Amino acid sequence: MTPQESFAMPPSVPAGMTLELARARVLDGKESLVREWMQMLNARYDECVATLAVERAAFEAWFLRTETDGRTWIYHVGLTGNDGAPLDVDSQLDADHLAYAKQVKEKGWERLEPVFLLAPGHIMRAMTQWGAEGCET
Repeated sequence: MTPQESFAMPPSVPAGMTLELARARVLDGKESLVREWMQMLNARYDECVATLAVERAAFEAWFLRTETDGRTWIYHVGLTGNDGAPLDVDSQLDADHLAYAKQVKEKGWERLEPVFLLAPGHIMRAMTQWGAEGCET
């Protein structure tokens, strides 16, 4: 995900990590295609998990919301190490992922400012290590 702007991380986010919540409007008439995109990711779950180490992503999640005006938005939330790699378009999964994104959503992402992160200590330590090293102990 390419951020349109950068925010300072709150003190609750471990040093060297970025907490992100971003959204993009789904293009009119592409609501079923965005669901197909998410179905593709779910069907290829093991491939998606394999990308986490390279991206230094401790976790990520996607959400859809249709507003009262009928417009649908796709949301992405994640916690990543600052040294993680971006999408690898040489990877078939990432190429497919990017192709769907270009077809279904407006260009770019609207980022929300992170202000607080909470997790039990053992989970925070594991996410911080993953963000730094991309591997388990």
